[in-house]
Amino acid sequence: MKKIILLAVSLFCLFNPLSAQYIYPFQDISLPDEERVDKLLSIMTIDEKVNALSTNLGVPRLGIRSTDHSEGLHGMALGGPANWGGFRMINHQRIPDIYHTTTFPQAYGLGETWDTGLIRRAADIEATEIRFYTQNAKYQKGGLVMRAPNADLARDPRWGRTEESFGEDPYLVGEMTVAFVKGLQGDNPKYWKSASLMKHFLANSNEDGRDSTSSNFDERLFREYYAYPFHKGIQEGGSRAFMAAYNGWNGTAMTVHPVLQEVTRNEWGNNGIICTDGGALDLLIKAHKAYADHTQGAAAVIKAGVGQFLDNYKPYVYDALQKSLITEKDIDKAIRGNFIIALKLGLLDADQTNLPYSDIGVTDTIAPFRKKEIQDFVRLVTAKSVVLLKNKNKLLPLDRNNIKSIAVIGPRADEVLLDWYSGTPPYVVTILQGIKNTVDQNTTVHYASSNEADKAVEIAQKADVAIVCIGNHVYGTDPRWKYSPVASDGREAVDRKALSLEQEDLAKAVYKANPNTVMVLVSSFPFAINWSQENLPAILHITNNSQELGNGLADVIFGKFNPAGRTNQTWIKSISDLPPMMDYDIRNGRTYMYFTGEPLYPFGYGLSYTDFFYSGLKFSSPVLNQDGTVTISLQVKNTGRMDGEEVVQLYVSFPESKVQRPVKQLKGFDRVMIPAGESRTIEFSLKAEDLAYWDTNKKRFVTEPGQVNIMVGSSSEDIRLIKKLKVK
Repeated sequence: MKKIILLAVSLFCLFNPLSAQYIYPFQDISLPDEERVDKLLSIMTIDEKVNALSTNLGVPRLGIRSTDHSEGLHGMALGGPANWGGFRMINHQRIPDIYHTTTFPQAYGLGETWDTGLIRRAADIEATEIRFYTQNAKYQKGGLVMRAPNADLARDPRWGRTEESFGEDPYLVGEMTVAFVKGLQGDNPKYWKSASLMKHFLANSNEDGRDSTSSNFDERLFREYYAYPFHKGIQEGGSRAFMAAYNGWNGTAMTVHPVLQEVTRNEWGNNGIICTDGGALDLLIKAHKAYADHTQGAAAVIKAGVGQFLDNYKPYVYDALQKSLITEKDIDKAIRGNFIIALKLGLLDADQTNLPYSDIGVTDTIAPFRKKEIQDFVRLVTAKSVVLLKNKNKLLPLDRNNIKSIAVIGPRADEVLLDWYSGTPPYVVTILQGIKNTVDQNTTVHYASSNEADKAVEIAQKADVAIVCIGNHVYGTDPRWKYSPVASDGREAVDRKALSLEQEDLAKAVYKANPNTVMVLVSSFPFAINWSQENLPAILHITNNSQELGNGLADVIFGKFNPAGRTNQTWIKSISDLPPMMDYDIRNGRTYMYFTGEPLYPFGYGLSYTDFFYSGLKFSSPVLNQDGTVTISLQVKNTGRMDGEEVVQLYVSFPESKVQRPVKQLKGFDRVMIPAGESRTIEFSLKAEDLAYWDTNKKRFVTEPGQVNIMVGSSSEDIRLIKKLKVK
């Protein structure tokens, strides 16, 4: 009888000219989102609901097309070293499918741009390619739920996945996360281009033992530091999805932690997806030893509010249902967020042909990665990510008209390394190729990958300038998991055991042969390059992976682009300057906010080919009320001879605070282009709530009255202007 009534309702809706053209009630776009999901759940079978606990959002019987997850930390990862695109069988062999996607610098490099507009556009390009591949009939690959960005904080440079983070500071990472989320999801008020699923919640910044370790710290650090970028991503960015981390927090595995429901859903409003990490159910039993068996573990995961498993889960869920450990209502509650995401992607609408973004890959069939304007943009992003660490006697930029010979040396000179979360770029430009593309045809370019048989020294001796390209390997193409044979290298599942750079010896040999030596450090994280900083005249940092690595870097080396990248992490001088790896209390001397030693390069540091003068720091009011906002303004003048960008940074400190506060704390930044000889007015808006700390007794953020130091400068250490602000 129930089926007959549903059929009658469906036929009435279908043929009633006064109603929208839909078959099922959940397809009625006039209804509120939550009501549409209620109607969908009411007609799903229990098997369909159990199936919905996977990463697939499709319900074929009800006309909801399938879509899954994709990876996308710095471009859509379809193909690439991890073969995200899948395989096909040829002559009984598994052959990886090849799908090209636009490939940007690693997330760490994107963070070094300090440019939210740039990040948002990069993510938008990524989302366009997701739509292109999922909707184009030739491919139909990938999924509209994007596992990006990584909102984890790089609290320690030994962390193997530092390459995936935007940096160590919660404000910087929060702003970058918001920009990336907005880029992925688009500007349409009703529908998303793709869905941003942030990872990994929470405090996932050790690889060794990550499947069973616990990250231990108090609620204040949870609110002010570790959870801050996720909070921003949800409430300001609009993300409604994230992945729970492998590790625990204060002894409870994140996969089943009460904070998932109590804070992220009830307080922050994440009514979408929470998923496990890959294999987390199995690790919950075997590594964390949290439950006696997988059935109990699966039940606990569902009751914690997790609605997607990246695991073999079905037998255990059915067993849990049979044993009454969970009910169908528990599953409904867990999976409803999955369909909120499906709704935002347009998958619950009856008409899929006339939605925003439905033309991508269907009528607009030009592959985004083949468009020159997008390739040029990757080149710009790459150049903007370069950090000029040293430039003694203005060796850089090189004048290509006066350089007759260049020696390009090192293992990173003629390759572009693709990491585990990379896609397959349509092409790559190595540093050697980029330099050859740039120099005058009368300039001789010598190359040596190493100093085997003294070749590097020989070509350095006869060159006007030597460019030594060294740095870590990402091991993206190596099938061996937990493999990182060099102590200072790291990757997913392997933390770094050293910060010194073995290849620095190559720079020493080359410098002895040619004093005009430029080091290009191509790396996914900081190194303790103390000798190079003390001796070499010029040092540049750039991350791995960009398809335009060589061209973007050459634009900086030869002055086509004036560098303005900034360090997004404190570069220390020695591994002994770090607290123990598993000490998650950053107040014990970790990050620029609490580190009291002398860094090699401070947070926010980066040089330019021009100079900037700061003046005229003013407040819109000398007093900031508890619920108020103050506008902070200043002038920055380019006093050099070359147009350039400056990253103006706003920090605060709390000299009168009655609780422990950071030595200084970033609260604003602006990357601005200033032509030579011109000035720009920079403004920051600072709210009283931006100065608050989490009061663990009151269980809320509290803004202390008293004096606050407002500091503006070019890095966390290069403070140009200071003025006191009174908070009432």
